[in-house]
Amino acid sequence: MKKEELEFFKNYLKEQLEELLKEADGTVSDMSVQKESFPDPTDRASHEADRNFMLRIRDRESKLIKKIKKALIRIEEGTFGICESCGEDIAFKRLRARPVTTQCIDCKTKEEQMEKALGI
Repeated sequence: MKKEELEFFKNYLKEQLEELLKEADGTVSDMSVQKESFPDPTDRASHEADRNFMLRIRDRESKLIKKIKKALIRIEEGTFGICESCGEDIAFKRLRARPVTTQCIDCKTKEEQMEKALGI
């Protein structure tokens, strides 16, 4: 991979990481501040449903944060953009769409087909 492309992904991933961490901090502070009292049980249930939905989103973002950090390590180690399964280069278009990916499209497709066949 060209140095300019690696620099592009490094900057992109760092920006994405900063944004996710900022949102996570905001969620934590919002949840610790909100001590609302709801006289109507329906309002309380709606508030809890919204809160649970936000927590699920933040959990997914937490997993993405870990993947971004691993991708940044791969950039530093020189293994970014190389498929962990077959060792071939991952297409730039695939990395552009999903920069945290560790597999080329062929290997990922095979893995998903195997998971589907096994019922995972």
